[in-house]
Amino acid sequence: MKTYYKRFMLGLTITFSLLQSINYAVAETNTTNAKSSEVVEVNKANKIIKPKIIFFDVNETLLDLGNVAKSVSAALGGRDELVPYWFTTMLHYSLVGNVTGQYNSFGEIGIASLEMIAEQKNITLTHEQAKTAVLTPFRDLAPHTEVVEGLKRLRALGYTLITLTNSSDAGIAAQLKNAQLAEYFDGSLTVQTLQIFKPDLRVYQWAQQTMNIKPEEAMLVAAHAWDIAGAERAGWQTAFIMRPGKAPYPLAEKPNLIGTNLLEVIDELEAITSK
Repeated sequence: MKTYYKRFMLGLTITFSLLQSINYAVAETNTTNAKSSEVVEVNKANKIIKPKIIFFDVNETLLDLGNVAKSVSAALGGRDELVPYWFTTMLHYSLVGNVTGQYNSFGEIGIASLEMIAEQKNITLTHEQAKTAVLTPFRDLAPHTEVVEGLKRLRALGYTLITLTNSSDAGIAAQLKNAQLAEYFDGSLTVQTLQIFKPDLRVYQWAQQTMNIKPEEAMLVAAHAWDIAGAERAGWQTAFIMRPGKAPYPLAEKPNLIGTNLLEVIDELEAITSK
């Protein structure tokens, strides 16, 4: 019972620290960017201007993580119910890294999270087995069925497409190459440069500054409600792909666009921006 209580209190401490850091980042954004509040109001009205750059999250948004789930489940003794727990643990500790100032790559955090869960559930798993279970499938994921058609449509419409991910530089390069998606993007930005993970507002601010655009000229396409919430708070336009099992975060502003796949999002974008 004492061990459980200590873990619970540690979780509360980390959560409050994370909330404080997010509040600080929001305040910093409002102070340094005079137009930020105006942009948020535009998003609240759900109005859209044609973005100069469309940024894409990659994992789950564009690439199917089915093979990763199978690999992680196998490493955990075939316990499929532990796969979502592993993914949320990985996200949790990426944010712990943001708060504490300790950066490890997303892959390293994924491996460590898998080892942690194995120990919690008394499952025998070596470090090498955990490393293989996470890194091998992540580097070789297939795109969702509609993704190639959708990216081709956006290219034909003249949009500049950039990936913005929590992956490493080498990791995203391998993913796009193996999925045969590299040709559709004008560039890739990763958190390896900043060593801070999304949805920290500094990631979105850095991305827009790198591409030399205003917040309202950026749009993020993602299948993660936490990513959409971060981009919206940074003043970006947002498009949420509601993949199976996904839902918008009720306490965040509603995404500008919502579709069950990329093609539906593009249909909405075209219908609004062509008026």
